[in-house]
Parts: sequence; C-alpha cells; structure tokens
Amino acid sequence: MYKQILVPVDLNDQGFSDKAVEAAVWYAKNSSAQLHLLNVLPGIHMSMVATYFPKDAAVKMKHDVEQQLKKFAIDHIPDNVLYSINVAEGKPSSTILEYADKVGADLIVMPSHKRTKLDKALLGSVANKVVQKSPVNVLVIKPQGS
Repeated sequence: MYKQILVPVDLNDQGFSDKAVEAAVWYAKNSSAQLHLLNVLPGIHMSMVATYFPKDAAVKMKHDVEQQLKKFAIDHIPDNVLYSINVAEGKPSSTILEYADKVGADLIVMPSHKRTKLDKALLGSVANKVVQKSPVNVLVIKPQGS
C-alpha cells in the first residue's frame, strides 16, 4: 500500500500533531512503511531576516528543533516503526511538498488547525495548500470538535 509517509509536525502547538502521527503510525504498521517526520522552520537564513539574529542562531535553532522532534518521535512512535527526523527551512506548504518529493512520499498525513472562515479567506492554511498542490494522497486530520 504505502511505503513512504511524510508527517509534517508542528511543535509549537501542544498536542496538535499527536493525532496525525497516531494515524500515520497506523498506516505505517499496516503497510510496512517508513515515516518521515518533518518540522519546517521559517526562513531565517534570508538576508533581511538574518541581520536580526546572531550568525550561529540558525544552527542553534535547527539543533534545538531536531532535539525536540527526536523527543516527540520517542514519545509517539513505537519502536517497531521505522522513522526519520527531518528539519527543513522555508515556506511551510512548498517545503512540505518539496520534501515529500525528496523522500518519495506516497502519502502525507498532516494535522489541520481549527480555523474560522475568515482565517481561511485571509490567510489560507498550510494543509489546504498542500492538499491542492500535492501529487500524492494527503490525509488531513482535523482537530476534535470540528
């Protein structure tokens, strides 16, 4: 069925990505797939943004996020599921799609923030953009009560 499953993980919202990872683990176990956890950092290497941070801030931030993602994986993924930890930098929706292509993902499992209609109209959502542009299946896990 699936062999490579990409799971974008938002570490800023406590409990936000848990349900998506839970679903991805189920698919991985039932199809012997590998999970690829991905956290996307904002583009702090961009020249305008980089001037506001010390030179080693980006490296330190990436290392810190990798450590948080490792802990998240240990807490949420059983030992019998193969997974990788990945931290990328850029615009979330396009970076997710680029990374899906890079790892040969045949499924993307991602959470969706609970948004109002006004939020969607003004801002759009990462999940919505990924669903619209992805060449592979995308399973969007909605927050409870949506």
